[in-house]
Amino acid sequence: MSKDELVKFEESIRDRIYSIRGYQVMLDSDLAELYGVEVRVLNQAVKRNQERFPDEFCFQLIISEVPELRSQIVISNKAKNSLRSQMISTKKGGRRFQPYLFTQEGVAMLSAVLRSDTAVKMSIKIMKAFIEMRKFIQANGQIFQRLDRVELKQIETDKRIDQVFEIMESKDRIPDQGIFFEGQIFDAYNFVSDLFRKAEKSIVIADNYIDDTVLIHLTKLKAGAQIKIVTKSVSDQFRLDLKKFGEQYFPIEVKVSKVIHDRFIIIDGEVLYHLGASLNDLGKKLFGFTKMDRSALMLMQDNL
Repeated sequence: MSKDELVKFEESIRDRIYSIRGYQVMLDSDLAELYGVEVRVLNQAVKRNQERFPDEFCFQLIISEVPELRSQIVISNKAKNSLRSQMISTKKGGRRFQPYLFTQEGVAMLSAVLRSDTAVKMSIKIMKAFIEMRKFIQANGQIFQRLDRVELKQIETDKRIDQVFEIMESKDRIPDQGIFFEGQIFDAYNFVSDLFRKAEKSIVIADNYIDDTVLIHLTKLKAGAQIKIVTKSVSDQFRLDLKKFGEQYFPIEVKVSKVIHDRFIIIDGEVLYHLGASLNDLGKKLFGFTKMDRSALMLMQDNL
């Protein structure tokens, strides 16, 4: 995809983000198109994993909200008619179904439950588009009819965190410490992805609440890097996820340990980061991260 095509693609994603109930959301039909699956398949995957999609991740549009959503769809009449076709049945004028809406957290979780190469690759592009969306909101916030509480917090605190974001988006350096605020799902995700990309030889992840969302990060690693995960327990489902991942990419060593409480990442046996949030909860609440010194690294390696 050329640079111009990538820019147009990211713009098309931003055009599909709407504000409902104080959240920024995307329609299930738009996400299904981006992921290359039927809407039915996408929603079935969500229903099979309902525990991963609480109301703040995914909720169903109600009839009274249709005018509010339609007023935001300014791309074309075709788009408005597409939405209307989802709400109105051809039989007796009754409702056929009400579309599902996914928040930023829900979009991130979708890539994990759909379990396809296309979903993984597309999720990365969508995340990059959301990062650009943040910048767009900062410069043109007035064009949105409503700003959710997360966006307001981001705008109010921009002066304090601009330096962190500039470092995060740099290809040359990862920040030594910083804070992510509630709702910065994709920014936190991007930070961890950049951290993993720095690995040349190995990564050790200590996290008691690890799940298959970490595997998306690991697809970005350079060939030959050795991966070790330390966690308090391994479910049958995650064991299966690891097996399938290893069949396509590379094997991952897993160690069960009940002596570690916090979350840590060790890169190439030389760099140690402490995270205030588990990898499957990045950005859901305010948390900090810190690069630790050599003495702490040596202590951690002795326990891993």
